[in-house]
Amino acid sequence: MSNIRDKQIEEMADFFKALSNPNRLKMFLELVACCMPECVPAARGIETKTETEGCACVGDLGKGLDIVPSTISHHLKELRRVGLIKIQRKGQKIECRINPEALELLQGYFA
Repeated sequence: MSNIRDKQIEEMADFFKALSNPNRLKMFLELVACCMPECVPAARGIETKTETEGCACVGDLGKGLDIVPSTISHHLKELRRVGLIKIQRKGQKIECRINPEALELLQGYFA
């Protein structure tokens, strides 16, 4: 196997390891459902999402999980560490969004 293929396999293994926790998987799926990045280029005359439309706040992701905020933070850091999501602070809010490159790799793997 090529080094590039080996690197992709390692990256996929990290994704699956992070997503093996049920709470992390729920948070990731919630982001996929509500915060898909806009794929249509603005150059085609179609408006893309604004920066805040393609994300969810940390507090929103923890709703219904029955876990404390520090645990939610830990799970989100793990998803970010492996590259599945991106996190950005905006004032007092912490916004999370799907990493489109990671989602593309996952989709390619299951295609």
